[in-house]
Amino acid sequence: MGGVLVQRLREAGRHVITVGRGGADLRWDDASGLARAVDGAALVLGLAGKSVNCRYTPANRAEILRSRVGTTAALSRAIRAVDAPPPLWINASTATIYRHAEDRPMTERAGELGAGFSVGIARAWERELFSGELPGTRRVALRTAIVLGHGGVLGPIGALARLGLGGAQWDGRWPSPGRRRRAGTAHRFGARWGAQRFSWIHVEDVARIVGFLESHPELDGPINVASPNPSTNRELQAAVRRVLGIPFGVPMPRWMLEIGAAAIRTETELVLKSRWVLPERLQEAGFRFAYPDLEPALRESFA
Repeated sequence: MGGVLVQRLREAGRHVITVGRGGADLRWDDASGLARAVDGAALVLGLAGKSVNCRYTPANRAEILRSRVGTTAALSRAIRAVDAPPPLWINASTATIYRHAEDRPMTERAGELGAGFSVGIARAWERELFSGELPGTRRVALRTAIVLGHGGVLGPIGALARLGLGGAQWDGRWPSPGRRRRAGTAHRFGARWGAQRFSWIHVEDVARIVGFLESHPELDGPINVASPNPSTNRELQAAVRRVLGIPFGVPMPRWMLEIGAAAIRTETELVLKSRWVLPERLQEAGFRFAYPDLEPALRESFA
């Protein structure tokens, strides 16, 4: 997502300063450099964070939290230190902040926040973003659903489909050790037969939303960044097979998913949690999605 946003901003003729661990203009521990970068800037985009596509070991959990909250705190300190603070600070967040939802969609106004490790990370991330006074800077948290585009999450999904394993991913009962329950990383049995909701957004719409937020100063606080037409896991897998021309897909029950997730060092929560999110505030403000429907978004992503 960050690479696409930088490219789109530069194509629009804007001067972009990047911050990161390697290949960037600045490092996160360069406080004076960060202050110079945000002083007089038109926009600050905070997108840093270790990928959650990993096993939730204690070390990974600590880095997932530090990489989000620490970088957000660094931006906050930089903005407070300058004479000409940016008028807009857009920071990444996640639609995972909402509870597992099978009964109704989650909106910014009526959504219910969930519990557990991933939700706790999202809460801490947003708490850091909105802490303290920044009178000259409007702050927006992008509660982003699964981002579709070239590569990313569709890589392993497409690979499984080509192997004939692109059927619905079924939840089921699975024993959870006490240490995982205490850490909040145990996924509880929820939706059956691939009925878990799959909220998504195409990366080009993410870029367009950033521009939309710049031109709509009435929008601040949490913003759901998701297509208005969420799918289910079962519908997602069927659409992927149609796009790739795969005639069938073997369903993958929970026990298969747990074994596979352990083998490739990831977590089943990423595919089994029901994320049912709607972009209420964006639609009320008049945003029009370039990719509102799943199958065209998949065709562009796999092209």
